[in-house]
Amino acid sequence: MFHHIIIFGATGSIGTSTLNVIRRNRHHFNVVGIAANTNVEKLAQIAHEFSVSNVGIFDGHAFAGKDSLFKRGTHFFVGEDGLCELAQLSEATAVSMAMVGIGGLKPTMAAIESKKTLLLASKEILVAAGKFVMESAKGNGVQILPVDSEHNAIFQCLQGNSNGFVDRLILTASGGPFRNFSRREMENIDVKQALRHPVWNMGKKITIDSATMANKALEIVEAKWLFDVPGDHIDVIVHPESIIHSMVKFCDGSIIAQMCPPNMEYPIANCLFFPGREQLAKPSVDFAEQGRLNFFAPDTTNFPHLTIIRQCLKTDNNACAVFQAANEVAVDEFLNHRIKFTQISEIVAKTLDIYPGEPMISLKSCEESVIKARSAAKVIANGFN
Repeated sequence: MFHHIIIFGATGSIGTSTLNVIRRNRHHFNVVGIAANTNVEKLAQIAHEFSVSNVGIFDGHAFAGKDSLFKRGTHFFVGEDGLCELAQLSEATAVSMAMVGIGGLKPTMAAIESKKTLLLASKEILVAAGKFVMESAKGNGVQILPVDSEHNAIFQCLQGNSNGFVDRLILTASGGPFRNFSRREMENIDVKQALRHPVWNMGKKITIDSATMANKALEIVEAKWLFDVPGDHIDVIVHPESIIHSMVKFCDGSIIAQMCPPNMEYPIANCLFFPGREQLAKPSVDFAEQGRLNFFAPDTTNFPHLTIIRQCLKTDNNACAVFQAANEVAVDEFLNHRIKFTQISEIVAKTLDIYPGEPMISLKSCEESVIKARSAAKVIANGFN
């Protein structure tokens, strides 16, 4: 199917991988719009290469004085309102949402309201406002295709199976670079160490989230909303090789797993070509060469995010939104060398202790919870400095 697609987060790791797949399949796709947060220079390069005439930039200050980087006739969409307008372009049939954080929430809702197929990679959007995003998608008859490798794996495993037959979802986790560290060793982890992921090549935020296993906590919430499965029916298993991306256990005890090499182009291609499939110019798994696959229970003492998020899921408040907002603040503090690695989860836990979030009654309540959680987390983080 020929897709006219808008790519939000075009300059990030998911956006780059999406463009790699499109670059090799230009006869299938037409990129009609691109957007990024601040990286105007890279956005201009993409616009030139793919002849994109609709360009969005979230941070208006970053864009100031740089319109000359783009071809004459380019239409610019600046700020949150501009990105919402871009998401509703009439010529687009699909939107790929890969903006980091909550900034993509309103453009996502705008895309859904204009009935675009949504390729969703921004897990924070569902963590903060999954109830309202999924309700809007259902009401507008919009299909959400999950781009995250774990959720795309579950999506593939569920094809041809009724949701009523599902017993458990099993999310796999690489375990990050520190799964065998002692508590004392974790106290001394620095930024350079934490950014060296043993398997995946990702952006800074998600790499740190993988190292703390906060990403897996967020994915539990994301899976709950995407697949309408209770949080206590979603398990996590550490699988260092990252060949099995997730599994579904059915009521008869059968388990279906999805496997491919650890490269985001596989799940992205699955979404782009859905419901069909197209040959991907990358090698698949050679099981004889792979040799063996390993599995371990997660260490919830050294990686407490998994326990914290399960407590959040038991409340009727926007506690999950508070979790993700506090985690964003804490990760930023760590990346800027202001707190220790182990203090990331401490900031999240302390934020939830003093502010459990607003009641989950509206999209506005989700946004208010995020704003208040950020403020509380920054105060707590300052106390560690």
